[in-house]
Amino acid sequence: MRVTIIMPVYNNTRDLPECLSAVKAAAKKRDCEIVVVDDASTDDTPRVAASMGVRVLRLEKNSGPGAARNFGARHASGDILFFVDSDVVVAPDVVDRVVGVFDSRPDVAAVFGSYDARPRAQGLVSQYRNLLHHFVHQHGNPEASTFWAGCGAIRRDIFLGVGGFDAEQYARPSIEDIELGYRLRRAGHRILLDRDIQGTHLKRWKLRGVIWTDIVCRAIPWSRLILSSRETPNDLNVKLSQRVSGALVVLAALTLPLALWRIGLLVLPLVALVSVVVLNRDLFTFLARQRGVAFAVACVPLHLLYFLYSVLSYVFVRVETGIRDLMSRPDGALRRS
Repeated sequence: MRVTIIMPVYNNTRDLPECLSAVKAAAKKRDCEIVVVDDASTDDTPRVAASMGVRVLRLEKNSGPGAARNFGARHASGDILFFVDSDVVVAPDVVDRVVGVFDSRPDVAAVFGSYDARPRAQGLVSQYRNLLHHFVHQHGNPEASTFWAGCGAIRRDIFLGVGGFDAEQYARPSIEDIELGYRLRRAGHRILLDRDIQGTHLKRWKLRGVIWTDIVCRAIPWSRLILSSRETPNDLNVKLSQRVSGALVVLAALTLPLALWRIGLLVLPLVALVSVVVLNRDLFTFLARQRGVAFAVACVPLHLLYFLYSVLSYVFVRVETGIRDLMSRPDGALRRS
């Protein structure tokens, strides 16, 4: 079974050599080709990729990772397309594990893994963000409801059959892989989450970047996808416990001002926030085990903030959708309403 490893990249000369070296090491024992798709970088990224001895394709216009992956897929010769981000250092056994899944499970269309628990970037925000991703994927349903392209593979014929990533709707890094997963499932294909397929994430996060990415690139488009598809899977970031946690955080934010009127009402937001911590105790226990109790405690307000802006983003999209649906009704329907 031939594998084509596709790595989209844009202006990333810092991480690319290490990530490509890891991919080449993982591919040694298999029949693999490695394709780097440069998304019209403005620095020396194409030259760095070419110096690593891999095939380099180049887009004329910066079009986003979805378009870059699609371009790589069209030029691939492999039966399996294995997508790896250019800031992920894959483990030495990932290619063997991917091939093993497809060899032993002919009914499986796609498989993906997770970041490992050893994020390279230091700092509270970077460590929290990357460890959160690891925890969520490690506790996800093996029968996955969606797809992740940071370290995930799919059969080439199925990928082309469903039309690949929606590069027109998602012209920038967003939820193009999640949306692809929805289409795969609607077409009747199976997706697996293999917790042993892992890679180290090198990305450095700052709080402002996390909030912007979560709201603009994830929460809002994902909310639109959920509402348009009418599918809310009980998995990964949208598990029932996560939705309840978000509602409790919003409840705490709404009831906190009541304490200014009567101090005894402070118990309402406190109970709500304590409930959120209890609901997410496995995460905070994991964080404490990885980086210490002080680190886990420092992550609590970050996680509460995450729930707050995620729910507010969903509410925004609900209102937006409701207004758009109302405006699209004929005058007769408006009068009857």
